[in-house]
Amino acid sequence: MRHRKVWPHVFFVILVGVFVLLNNSSLKQNKIAQPSSTDNKVSATKETAKVLRVIDGDTVEAGLNNRKETIRLIGIDAPETVDPREKVECFGKEASEKAREVLDGKNVVLESDPTQGERDKYGRLLRYVFVGGENFNKLMIREGYAREYTYQSNPYKYQLEFIQAAKEARDNSRGLWQKC
Repeated sequence: MRHRKVWPHVFFVILVGVFVLLNNSSLKQNKIAQPSSTDNKVSATKETAKVLRVIDGDTVEAGLNNRKETIRLIGIDAPETVDPREKVECFGKEASEKAREVLDGKNVVLESDPTQGERDKYGRLLRYVFVGGENFNKLMIREGYAREYTYQSNPYKYQLEFIQAAKEARDNSRGLWQKC
């Protein structure tokens, strides 16, 4: 039964990969110029922030530009621990604790992704979090503290890396893949 749920996801990843390859090869063949910084396209931004509090495995509160912001990590879904409508999910406490261990009180780099928008429907900033040069979002997936999460089938910058990290965690029964 589990294999039937995985195949649509695998098929989607393959389609995205083919699209990216075809798009890149057609740009090279036709010598179409890539958008420059003067185009009206929104580009990713990187900002330094200090993690003030870890809410759970995929959400933190950070000091950014002299404001307190809630940050929702792009591309991951950690088991729930704080939603009053939900019970604490399997491996949720461990995911939250891992996030506290790695992020609490640390200076981090937040990277936006223009493909995901600035904020989610709850007003949280959508960002990748880098600590010590490492992509924390990917680390959570790779170590089995979170699942890869694609919002509304909308591909994001590190999607293929995150999907590979999730496969590695699943194949090696890490974290939630062993316990849950």
